Amino acid sequence: MIDTKGRSLELFYIDGHPDGMVTAELFNWTGHVFVTPRTRLTEALRRQEAGYAGVYLLLGEKDGQDFAYIGEAEDLSTRLKQHAAATDKDWWETAVLVSASANRLNKAHVKYLEARLVTMAREIGHTPLHNGNSPSLPGLTEADIAKMEAFLANLMVVLPAIRVDMFIQRSRPAGSSRPVPAFEAPEAGTNPTTTETARFFLHKPRIDLTAKAIFQDGEFVVEAGSQARTEWHGEGTYKPLHEELVRSGILQMAGEHRVFTKDYAFRSPSAAAAVVFGHAVSGPAAWKLEDNPDITFRDWQAQQLAAIPDEEADS
Repeated sequence: MIDTKGRSLELFYIDGHPDGMVTAELFNWTGHVFVTPRTRLTEALRRQEAGYAGVYLLLGEKDGQDFAYIGEAEDLSTRLKQHAAATDKDWWETAVLVSASANRLNKAHVKYLEARLVTMAREIGHTPLHNGNSPSLPGLTEADIAKMEAFLANLMVVLPAIRVDMFIQRSRPAGSSRPVPAFEAPEAGTNPTTTETARFFLHKPRIDLTAKAIFQDGEFVVEAGSQARTEWHGEGTYKPLHEELVRSGILQMAGEHRVFTKDYAFRSPSAAAAVVFGHAVSGPAAWKLEDNPDITFRDWQAQQLAAIPDEEADS
């Protein structure tokens, strides 16, 4: 059953613009997320929540790719001052501080969160970590483990909203992207949810390259076994993504092409088509409906939009 429950997230831009200091909180969650650019660190560490216990992310770039460090502290302000002064961490540009209202997290809690976040980041593999060995989980009671796992689940909702996507798992086991019914009956008290599902393909006859994808639940998922160009050609927005998938083993050599070893959810048809073809391309025009190759993804989406009835004018 598709989860149709919405979540209420409040973002507060402290200095009035989205690239400055930002707080993020979910309704009915004790967690508090505070984002600050390194250039505003002096002001940021004067805030009350900066002195709480919590975990933190240092985000930036190193050697031309995203890079991160995950840590924990009983006093986030003191630890961030140390990182700002460290000569081996000049690469980070943004800090994300995660704490709880009224300073409710203790040392064992934040060590648990740190260990879980490091493990998750390394399993997903989007962003290399500056961390050394993975920290071990501290001994917590069964009740505290349940609380921290619930805390993490909420944190995973907040982080993408503040443009931290290193914990989004886009690769899935081969065959997991199965079609679902176009409509599922809603539970009592919920709104009905429709789900458009369709299968698409790409084919490049000149090099005998074929890829298949499924559009489902708003995601464009290229299926395992699909082929892609061996190397990226030229420049382009999606060149780093192609390189990341090669580096992570999602794209592996098989004969004259690379092959997707897992299903992979792209943010758009254009991103998927570019990785497959190895150069920038208009995805909505390139992907064709599997059941009718004369219909592109753009045509299919236009049909879905045309099927939405216009609201009747008020009489």
